[in-house]
Amino acid sequence: MSSSEQPLWSPSPERVAGTQIMAFVAAANARHGLSLGNFRDLHRWSVEHAPDFWNLAWDEFGVRGEKGSRLAADLDRMPGARFFPDATLNFAENLLPRRDEAPALVFQGEDKASLTLSWRELHDLVSRLQQAMRAAGVGPGDRVAAMMPNRPETIAIMLAAASIGAIFSSCSPDFGERGVLDRFGQIGPSLFFAVDGYWYAGKCIDNGEKITAIAPQMAARTIVVPYLGEAAAIAARVAGGQSLDAFLAPFEAAPVDFAPMPFNHPLFILYSSGTTGVPKCIVHGAGGTLLQLVKEHRLHCDLRPGDRSFYFTTCGWMMWNWLVAGLANGETLLLFDGSPFHPAPTVLFDFAARERAALFGTSAKYIDAARKAGLTPRLTHDLSALRLMTSTGSPLSPEGFGWVYEAVKEDLHLASISGGTDIVSCFVLGDPTSPVWSGEIQAPGLGMAVDVWNDEGRPVRMEKGELVCIRPFPSMPVMFWNDPDGAKYRAAYFERFDNVWHHGDFAEWTTHGGLIIHGRSDATLNPGGVRIGTAELYAQVEKIPEVLEAIAIGQDWDGDVRIVLFVRLREETALDAALADRIKRQIRSGASPRHVPAKILQVSDIPRTKSGKITELAVRDVVAGRSVKNQEALANPEALALYRDLPELKG
Repeated sequence: MSSSEQPLWSPSPERVAGTQIMAFVAAANARHGLSLGNFRDLHRWSVEHAPDFWNLAWDEFGVRGEKGSRLAADLDRMPGARFFPDATLNFAENLLPRRDEAPALVFQGEDKASLTLSWRELHDLVSRLQQAMRAAGVGPGDRVAAMMPNRPETIAIMLAAASIGAIFSSCSPDFGERGVLDRFGQIGPSLFFAVDGYWYAGKCIDNGEKITAIAPQMAARTIVVPYLGEAAAIAARVAGGQSLDAFLAPFEAAPVDFAPMPFNHPLFILYSSGTTGVPKCIVHGAGGTLLQLVKEHRLHCDLRPGDRSFYFTTCGWMMWNWLVAGLANGETLLLFDGSPFHPAPTVLFDFAARERAALFGTSAKYIDAARKAGLTPRLTHDLSALRLMTSTGSPLSPEGFGWVYEAVKEDLHLASISGGTDIVSCFVLGDPTSPVWSGEIQAPGLGMAVDVWNDEGRPVRMEKGELVCIRPFPSMPVMFWNDPDGAKYRAAYFERFDNVWHHGDFAEWTTHGGLIIHGRSDATLNPGGVRIGTAELYAQVEKIPEVLEAIAIGQDWDGDVRIVLFVRLREETALDAALADRIKRQIRSGASPRHVPAKILQVSDIPRTKSGKITELAVRDVVAGRSVKNQEALANPEALALYRDLPELKG
């Protein structure tokens, strides 16, 4: 990178000095007699003296609980390391720090429904749910499952379960019957909360038939939550079913009773989204999740009590779990459910402007779609309250970075972030004290000993390799469900490199100390034995105006691997020789000749997971004639048929 290139944004010295990171630096210096000066100093100390860092985080964040005498144990073991092994706390208690009339949750469901809950109203709803759950026999370690949209009731259900010490697990209501059972069927919930229906793109989607099919197979008591006004009618069709109103009717609000639980007591069960088999059930502990997520909200995002935080997510994506932790920081959460382009393409910016969002969180896919739709929110919306925009789900292209600063806001901290379901948090993310460079993730997470290794297990700089974490951190999964000897857990993260977390991302350090994620390791292309990240390819293809999105795979061919690129084009646009040649020339000049695909084919749809990630592995399997086992993981499984038995790929 040439020295003439300039960052897209740099925080002013005054802004840097006022960040919570710099306050944390001062606290570390005062407590430990250090002379840390900036984020990089703090990061180095946080991984070299991890117990001291997390101990200071506990105190500075005001965690409610009993810390115990030991800060950590078995830090030489991955897995097996433990932070605060003697501590007790309750996750829900830490997420309900207030009980007043200020807004805690603001909900918008397309243009069909809106709702605001104050901190008092949220507390009272959690109280009634807690009492009803206990009356239903729910206790510590029992599972509570929710097939719910991103509504206030979902957060209250989670908090009530956590207050008891029960384990919460959720999925979005657009999951099919098999997708729900593949997840919740593995964990045996005591209670199953299901919404009666939802709105998407202006359409009313009734869930009654799905609920009545799922409930008898779940062996759980079913509670139907109203959204469309059909909860009581649907509940009547389920043996032992109840509407949420009936479930809560016997109970009046009282102070919530928070049961103290061990630091690693299971809190959430999340699911891998892959298409290679039944989803893995990843169990996350209460203490590690709390510390990690509050750290990210407060230090990496510089969010403060009273800030309004918006993230476009469903309850089937770990960013929902990430968002709700903002309550522990005293934030007001802005919840949106529905299509991000209905009733108008500006609907998310309408919501963010109206509610004065300080954080606008979304996916790289949404940013690219907004860019191609020609949105210019800075000209049409009052975004004066907006300080931070985050992007995740897939690598954000340089064009996406550029669009944010050109079309959204110039004085804005844009943070591309990456981590995942596996750690219910981030490995690499924003640093509000440092410049933003196009196409780069700013920094590794505090307390996260992130590195990039080559295949021989040696660190590399300015060279692509495997994203690893070489030391333990508190939000490592507690376990996988139904994995009594831990074999599946170890195989998922620790088989590649002994005693080192191997995340499965193809990554590269930059000259600025940031990182670039080049895609998933198992989806990297390997023509001529050289590994190429799919994100590098997409970054060039997305520069072609006619291309809405693309997906690339490696196809075994003639003793090597050839790159096949599928493109979805704008309406009334067809792939002809001239357009294919333009795409190839852009890839050749913007990436390298080795990146140029051997075949380019037009498709009408691209398969993606429920959380919006395109799935190269599923397409690769279909092209190779292999079956895709877990199609319920896909939002649009019918799209796979477009890639089957293509004559263009026979020669």
